[in-house]
Amino acid sequence: MALDEPKDTDSSFKVDGFTYLVDRTFLKKVQPVKVDFINYGFKISAGVEFDAGGCSGCKSSGSCG
Repeated sequence: MALDEPKDTDSSFKVDGFTYLVDRTFLKKVQPVKVDFINYGFKISAGVEFDAGGCSGCKSSGSCG
């Protein structure tokens, strides 16, 4: 997740006052996508498994390898 400006290739979703942008091609590959806000961070669930070696997430150092 990152702050971004809308592009012609994005789908946009407004939920609870927030606008989410998702690249349409990416969305077709990973849907359904669910974003849950938990404590002071968020959890993203999708219809595909992501490489566990990517990002460590909000609960640890938050760095990506």
